[in-house]
Amino acid sequence: MSKIVNIEPLSFPWKTNDPFIFCAYHRDVYPKGNANMGLDSEQFKDRNIGHDFVMKDGFRMYHGTSIPGFPYHPHRGFETISINKEGVIDHSDSLGAAGRFMAGDVQWMTAGSGIQHSEMFPLINQDKVNPMEMFQIWLNLPKASKMVEPHFKMLWKENIPTIEHKDVNGNKTIIDIIAGKIDEITAHSPTPNSWAADYNNAVGIYTFKMEANAIFTFSKTIPEANRTLFFYKGKSINIDGQQIKVNQLVEFKPDEDLIIENNNEISCFLILEGKPINEPVVQYGPFVMNTELEIREAMKDFGKTQFGGWPWKEAEQVHPRNKGRFALHANGLEENL
Repeated sequence: MSKIVNIEPLSFPWKTNDPFIFCAYHRDVYPKGNANMGLDSEQFKDRNIGHDFVMKDGFRMYHGTSIPGFPYHPHRGFETISINKEGVIDHSDSLGAAGRFMAGDVQWMTAGSGIQHSEMFPLINQDKVNPMEMFQIWLNLPKASKMVEPHFKMLWKENIPTIEHKDVNGNKTIIDIIAGKIDEITAHSPTPNSWAADYNNAVGIYTFKMEANAIFTFSKTIPEANRTLFFYKGKSINIDGQQIKVNQLVEFKPDEDLIIENNNEISCFLILEGKPINEPVVQYGPFVMNTELEIREAMKDFGKTQFGGWPWKEAEQVHPRNKGRFALHANGLEENL
């Protein structure tokens, strides 16, 4: 019997399974930035500025008007996990927290009872292009944790465990362990109220890069888990005797090892897995709760409080060009790398 449960094309955003509720992959190559780390108006003619999700000339502006990205917006009831593979991401939020993270870094944010935040992609290079590659993953919170205090944490690349596995022919597979555990190597701790904080829930978030012809055995997980592979870069891989072409997602039986064999060029994919929360999910835009009543309460609360308002000068808040990687937390603690 096949270990593969389902194969289907990748969409935008990518289809996910409980306990995940959303996953988007962004790859853009932005032009040189101007003095304000954005683009001049003539550089984005014929775009639906403010809601530009159509790839044109190699990039999208998303909800940005002069700087690409996502100006401040609210969330409640779940977590965002932003994995930066290339480029610069500037974070600001309604608690007064801020940060800049770059290639290899991950931001893990618990929206909980409610927060506003922005994620902007400042074009810090004025003399060359500004490539950007990232994933944003939404991990649900169980009912008991939906209204916890908001919190964010940086997983700096220096602290993210990486496996470099060589097969019998010397071909390498590189895995970043954002959450979970592989071969006794365990990820850095997530935010304290996360579904992933209880290792019995077997939440795993892994990014893979396989050299040409590499072979890797991915160990089984708990039988209750959902397990999905998102193949976004390369040509093809073989799993359980079946060829998987690029731009496909594959759902697997969780309690069997997977032998992944790469084709003759580099392949990259993301794996998400975890025990489902198995609670009702009601989503209205940026609010994810258990009932329609809770959604109405979220909208009412946001109308009253704006989840703390927006303490920053700009909707498209970015940090100084020469600022390095940092995280300023709501309690005033600042990390600088």
